[in-house]
Amino acid sequence: MKIKAFLIAFVIAITTSSCISTKSTLKNVDDNAPIPTLSANNTFVLTEYSKDKKYGYDADYPINVFYKNTKDENLNAERFLNALAGPKGEKITFSKVESCCPFPTKRTEIGAGFLDLYELKWEGQTEPVKLYLNIYEKGYLLVPVGLTIKK
Repeated sequence: MKIKAFLIAFVIAITTSSCISTKSTLKNVDDNAPIPTLSANNTFVLTEYSKDKKYGYDADYPINVFYKNTKDENLNAERFLNALAGPKGEKITFSKVESCCPFPTKRTEIGAGFLDLYELKWEGQTEPVKLYLNIYEKGYLLVPVGLTIKK
């Protein structure tokens, strides 16, 4: 957590001292999105599929899972990812690859956040799928194109 805070502070220092815009490029933030329902398995209950091929796959269209405090910052990302399955219902495994793509947000003390890039794998897959998740903002949770809901 200390490294993430340092990186965020570093990014803010760079962006405030250069000509880079501090306007967010995130396209699907929605503070009016409902708080997701939890299943008995402590995963999010997903019911809708995205029609947008960029949803989750493009840094400007991350999956906005939100969190309440730093104590549980990865909890909602895991709740979302554990609710997914491969294209034919395959069991997926996932791992966090990196934090990237700084953006301004009012939900942190220092005014910036990072997206988390996760890699998803399942049996029979030719190439891992990479999804961008945003723990700082809210949005409607949808199943990304090419994935399904875990049964």
